[in-house]
Amino acid sequence: MPHTDAIVVLTTVTSADEALTLVRGLLERRLIACGTVLPGARSLYRWQGKIADEQETFVLLKTRAARLEGLRLAFSELHPYKVPELLALPVSAGLEKYLEWIDGETSLALA
Repeated sequence: MPHTDAIVVLTTVTSADEALTLVRGLLERRLIACGTVLPGARSLYRWQGKIADEQETFVLLKTRAARLEGLRLAFSELHPYKVPELLALPVSAGLEKYLEWIDGETSLALA
């Protein structure tokens, strides 16, 4: 397997519309190769001393570690949450053509 710096970034937003806006903005900046929008998530978490129970949309972003700082900056502008989830998981292996595609789609990042 070839070495890769591909990562999968996890985030959540309130609605599918917010997810689509976020993913399109990141695609336009070439910070991600793909965003998968999964509506229907339910998140339970502690926030400001209380337990919250919210319906959310889960988003998987496929990109490279080299674009992580650009994603952080873009999240501060594009993500609707005050404290957005941004968790980057390393990809240890994958289909070589897919990994090359991720590299190609994110190689000319604008942010």
